[in-house]
Amino acid sequence: MLRPSLTASLAALVTCSTLACSKPKEQEPPPATTSAVKYDPGVTDTEIKIGQTMPYSGPASAYGTIGRTHAAYFKRLNENGGINGRKINLVSVDDGYSPPKAVEQVRKLVEEDQVLLIFQSLGTPSNTAIQKYLNAKQVPQLLASTGATKFADPKNFPWTIPFNPSYQLEGKTFAEQLMKKHADAKVAVLYQNDDLGKDYLKGLKDTLGAKASMIIKEATYEVTDPTIDSQMATLQASKATVFFNLSTPKFAAQAIRKAFDSGWKPVHYLANVGASVGATLTPAGLDKSVGVITSGYLKDPTDKQWENDPSMKEYFAFLSKYYPDAKPIDGANLYAYVTAQTLEQVLKQCGNDVSRANVMKQAASLKDFTSGLMNPGINANTGPDDFALFDHMELFRFNGTTYEALTE
Repeated sequence: MLRPSLTASLAALVTCSTLACSKPKEQEPPPATTSAVKYDPGVTDTEIKIGQTMPYSGPASAYGTIGRTHAAYFKRLNENGGINGRKINLVSVDDGYSPPKAVEQVRKLVEEDQVLLIFQSLGTPSNTAIQKYLNAKQVPQLLASTGATKFADPKNFPWTIPFNPSYQLEGKTFAEQLMKKHADAKVAVLYQNDDLGKDYLKGLKDTLGAKASMIIKEATYEVTDPTIDSQMATLQASKATVFFNLSTPKFAAQAIRKAFDSGWKPVHYLANVGASVGATLTPAGLDKSVGVITSGYLKDPTDKQWENDPSMKEYFAFLSKYYPDAKPIDGANLYAYVTAQTLEQVLKQCGNDVSRANVMKQAASLKDFTSGLMNPGINANTGPDDFALFDHMELFRFNGTTYEALTE
């Protein structure tokens, strides 16, 4: 269910939402899973209530479609019997991409709505704000929608597991290709002034090591900034030959458009969080986005090579039936679908022990879990001391229509 503050159409989508999208690779539950019935708040014989906050409004509202896709996924899952006979009740609320609002909403979800866990709450700032509270309450902060390295820290935050590949890992991936292909480049960097942007930058600099001096200019932006025109003017003036655009969709699109319109044509690397064809490249202008390089771990819904892929066909059929207002080319929707598949797997592994402790145990017991929508060779693995699902990413270049793998 959704709070009344959200639109009626979204509320209709989410009510008792649960769906069974394309079938991920099945895993046998670990031997430690008990058959004894054990419940924690939010769980009955027929229901599992989960909560999340999403930026349905505010500067990151483009990501709100992730919550809507989750609602649709769980709706279909419920229609097909739920998970181990229990239907998913998703309570998805708006935090406006505001950390104080996220804290307020999460407290209500835990203390008033009595949810079992918080699933996929989006954004590094919001997840940072709620992390200590959820860990103190021993409520799973499950598959958090962030790649900041600090969220995969089982020693200090045993109730938090992120979904996204580490931003530092992505920065490392970019830096390795930079040294291989553009060893003499002058580099300019635009990044969000929070843990998201700083993690990307750290990955870059740590990997470049002594060659970090290649970075001749840096500029930051705040999520509340209306534009990044002044930052882009400063970066262009540096005459850098490589540009790292480490931004979320709104600002990533502005940067692509500004660079093109001003005649600045560096080699353009774009962070995965802002690389969606639908949410970023289309608003920026597909013609202006040609040549942009990004990293990825999920299949691109605009890539013709997946046109007859069974999982992709099922995904498009799902959107058509359960979320017809969605943009199929928006990678955020495909991301949401895969994260919902992953939660489904974790809850299946729980069996009848649907306690918060067992949820975390099963989330830390993923073994070669894959979705038909992950790139070939990409799978998720976790362990008691390793809360990072992914250990590598691949590079892609936009050709004006879709992303193509950089095979070199």
